[in-house]
Amino acid sequence: MRDRRSTYDITDAVQLTYTDSVLEAVCTVFRNVFTQFNEDALKQAFDDCERLFEGDYPTYLPCDTLYHDKQHSMDMTLALARLINGHERSAARDERLGADRAVIAIITALYHDSGYIRHENDHRHFNGAEYTSIHVSRSAEFLKRYLHKINLGEYAQITANMVHYTGYEIPPAHIRLPDEKWHTIGQMLGTADLIAQMSDRCYLEKCRDRLYPELVLAGMTVKLDEQGNETIIYKSGEDLLRKTPAFYENEVEHRLNELFNKVYSYEIAHFEGENHYIKGLGKNQARLKKVLDADDFSMLRRRPPENYGTRHFPGLEAYLNQHPLNKTKHV
Repeated sequence: MRDRRSTYDITDAVQLTYTDSVLEAVCTVFRNVFTQFNEDALKQAFDDCERLFEGDYPTYLPCDTLYHDKQHSMDMTLALARLINGHERSAARDERLGADRAVIAIITALYHDSGYIRHENDHRHFNGAEYTSIHVSRSAEFLKRYLHKINLGEYAQITANMVHYTGYEIPPAHIRLPDEKWHTIGQMLGTADLIAQMSDRCYLEKCRDRLYPELVLAGMTVKLDEQGNETIIYKSGEDLLRKTPAFYENEVEHRLNELFNKVYSYEIAHFEGENHYIKGLGKNQARLKKVLDADDFSMLRRRPPENYGTRHFPGLEAYLNQHPLNKTKHV
């Protein structure tokens, strides 16, 4: 049996590095469950998303973050479409979300990490990862403007609020939406974000080699107490992986099962009895356990596909030399 390819989704059927492939997959999912939906809006949103990540969108630079790249956004968007499909196939008629909400959900997913992307006149920041702590709020602002631009302004504030289900800036209980159906979509957004990235074939390698540098740039590898004393949170990419099992048990499971109400289970209805994402997530956790038990990180040999960030990243030393005041807050 062929091993799953690193640029493909959890089923090894959709190439995530091509937005057209993901658009067609999402539209196929929606055609199976909705008699009609705003396919033109989806096509425009995918086209604009491609331009945004690649640096062809007016006033924006290309997406230069190493971990939070176009492939992740496509992966998460496809996962969300499948959760929506599973929900609509299993819910009572009066509990279904409907095509209009589904389209808005997909647009929100496409731009949920737009807050990492810098403006072309941004000379204060070295890399989009420096926006990590506020990237969801920046994504919300982008979505508000974008929904008006594509004549869906009536949903602008909804998307701006709902995208916070993918982050930590606002607790889910404090996110304001018009009704419970929108909250269900928000829970699916947050769930898709987690299960897509944590079931990625190269998740462990990406955490070590790409997420850790993002956290360094964000100043999130150390913590200062009230007296200004530093505590190192992550010493290296390998140290980040050592602490991933605890993060999964203490944070991810809580979000998936409690804050997001186990909406991951809707993938079973979509896949007609299979739970590919949850199994993929479990495989990565089991693989990580083997690495940690052996204390041998050389076992992580998968090669994630290149992206704009990996091709143009000048390195942390360049950042520290350019911003010497940051030397005390980065490791």
